[in-house]
Amino acid sequence: MDLAKFVKAKRNAVKLTQPELAQKAGVGLRFLRDLEQGKKTLRMDKVNQVLSMFGHQLGPIENINIEDEQ
Repeated sequence: MDLAKFVKAKRNAVKLTQPELAQKAGVGLRFLRDLEQGKKTLRMDKVNQVLSMFGHQLGPIENINIEDEQ
C-alpha cells in the first residue's frame, strides 16, 4: 500500500474528515489533500505529523528490484 492510500485508509478507519485530521495533526488542509492524492514532493516533517496520529513515521526502506528476484 502506498503512503497516500495508507493515510486515507487510516483516516477513514477512525472516521475523520480531511479537515478534522488536518486540524488534529497541525497541518493545512491543502497539504493533507496533496498527501492523500499522492503528490510526489511533500515535506517529510509534515508527513510525519500526520503519520504520528496513527502511531507511524517515515523511515528508510530497502528498494526491491523485481528484476533481481527473477
